[in-house]
Amino acid sequence: MTSISGLIVEQHPASKRLLDIKIKNDYLDRVKDQLNKHDLLDVEYKPFLRFHISDLFNKIFDGKIQDLINKTLKDRNQGAFIIGPETMDNNKYDSEFLVKLSTALTHLVGIPNFDAMAGKFYATFEVKHTDSSDSYLRKAYKKLDLHTDGTYVKEKTDWLLMMKMKEENANGGESVLLHLDDWEDLELFMKDPIATKNFVWGSPKSKNIEYKIEHPVFSKDKNGKTVISYIDQFPEPKSLEQGLFLNKLSNSLEQSKQHIVFKLPPGYSIFSNNHFLLHGRRAFQPSPNMSRELLRQRGVFYS
Repeated sequence: MTSISGLIVEQHPASKRLLDIKIKNDYLDRVKDQLNKHDLLDVEYKPFLRFHISDLFNKIFDGKIQDLINKTLKDRNQGAFIIGPETMDNNKYDSEFLVKLSTALTHLVGIPNFDAMAGKFYATFEVKHTDSSDSYLRKAYKKLDLHTDGTYVKEKTDWLLMMKMKEENANGGESVLLHLDDWEDLELFMKDPIATKNFVWGSPKSKNIEYKIEHPVFSKDKNGKTVISYIDQFPEPKSLEQGLFLNKLSNSLEQSKQHIVFKLPPGYSIFSNNHFLLHGRRAFQPSPNMSRELLRQRGVFYS
């Protein structure tokens, strides 16, 4: 396993596909001192500052963390890691710092896409007891089925970072991943001609996307490996054949025995390759005082 001063790098107990990276608190305090020299509003308004704080972050780890996370994300045998404080302190590592920390991480691998839902390069949102939104994202007591991000936008989405900023009175809501190469029915679905034909993809009003796009569910990457672009809520099937294919696909993904299920601690991020790793969330147990605050960034790798 890789050895980098300031980090504890281990295989996650839930899966060989998942790396667990803990940032030692004395090093994270050094990160905080550097990043907090820059106001969050400045980081939002001045794009070049995002690269600067990313460079400051990387240098604290002797430039080695960039290589580690890029290698992990692009390695077909892995493709994901979680990262966060060795010991979380909500007072010391507040929401503004966590936004800057996530930004330092993402800019080591690429450029975040504009998030139309939030109107900037990242989005934050809450999952609470009550919800009146138009997607599963904020519905605490419905499981979030396995999917990839960016299915309904023109921009390419190579990677996804989701950070759990805060959580209170929450039971359940475990993170779920499925690596495409572990899915039992991949070859079966790839034999269906519909798998590589275009589907129409739209989105609800809350996404602030006014167009629709077309792309297949499955395609091949430059190495000839199968990749997936799929979410259950946003396809617009135009035939009985398409609708039945999507229904079978959804059932198969959800019934797979290869799910990677784990609890993401507060202050931690899950960073994953969006082309061959699907992600989801289990339902929460009912509680009127439950809340979870999340941050999302997603984007493209540096070319």
